Amino acid sequence: MGEASDERAAGASEPGTTRAERDEARRRRARAARSAAAAETPRRSPARRGAERPAAPGGRFPLTELVVLRGRVLGSVGLISGGSRGATMLAAGIALICLAGLEISIREHFAGFRSHSSLLAGAAAMGVMLAVVFAGGSGNVLIYQAVLTGLLVFGASFWALRRTFRRRSGGLSFR
Repeated sequence: MGEASDERAAGASEPGTTRAERDEARRRRARAARSAAAAETPRRSPARRGAERPAAPGGRFPLTELVVLRGRVLGSVGLISGGSRGATMLAAGIALICLAGLEISIREHFAGFRSHSSLLAGAAAMGVMLAVVFAGGSGNVLIYQAVLTGLLVFGASFWALRRTFRRRSGGLSFR
């Protein structure tokens, strides 16, 4: 008697129904269970946006790595050769390596992968400070102007970059 009530509860043999009707009822219950399970599974949360490293602009071509290699070779040759030409080569090598690192930082920051707000704001401030120094004359006032301008640009850039990262990463301010 217990087995018959268990079978009825499971919908296996309801009196007055055909096998096709019971099969269709089972299919409907299975679909309903699958849709309920799908509704309960967590969707990709905003905090998980940007969880994958962004793709390089050149696709699979290792452009950034080649630029770093070129910078290392230039810097090494500049150290070995010495003189004014060696100093120029060393500076060019360092500049290439810094630009490659800056490119990766920009890509990761704006994709929401990692926050590089301080680094990017510092790069903007250094660029403005160099422009002020090269555009101006000489003297202590120029240095104070460059530092003050650099601090203002750093603060404004940091604030804007942090807001941008929050939007791109789904609300995180750093990762």
